[in-house]
Amino acid sequence: MTINPFDILKNAQKIQEQVSALQEKLGEISETGASGGGMVEVEVNGKMEVLSVRISPEALDPGDIQMLQDLTAAAVNTALEKIKERVKNEMGALAGGAGFPAIPGLFG
Repeated sequence: MTINPFDILKNAQKIQEQVSALQEKLGEISETGASGGGMVEVEVNGKMEVLSVRISPEALDPGDIQMLQDLTAAAVNTALEKIKERVKNEMGALAGGAGFPAIPGLFG
């Protein structure tokens, strides 16, 4: 079997273009995680950046700061799990579209 280095280069350039497009798209997608029946909501983007945190007045009990901290952590984790799933799907589409299998275990 003969490997043509120009074919490898052409495929590498195509993959690089697809990865660049994916990175741009990751900044545009977002997911929201909520906890406490929606008392705390956190929005993250595909780059795993927290975009916003919304806390309802009902969650602001000064005597129970631990509850607010727990609700915030839970909302962040929920949002991150949702976005990881979306990123995994996007990466799978990219990998499959490039003729390569999806990378197992990339996001969990």
